[in-house]
Amino acid sequence: MAFDLDDLDPRNAKKKPLNLDEMNIGDLEDYVAAMKAEIERVEAKIKAKRSHASAAASFFKK
Repeated sequence: MAFDLDDLDPRNAKKKPLNLDEMNIGDLEDYVAAMKAEIERVEAKIKAKRSHASAAASFFKK
């Protein structure tokens, strides 16, 4: 019996997109604001990880 190892990894699970047709304008605006806040949070995390990686790289180059 074969199985796919990707089925065991939750990072590969894709979220189903929201049905925007069922949302009113206020809900859509709230959703956009929440998504923008999430993008800012992710960009800050990327910046921090790049900084840490850069610091580690410079430390080991010595």
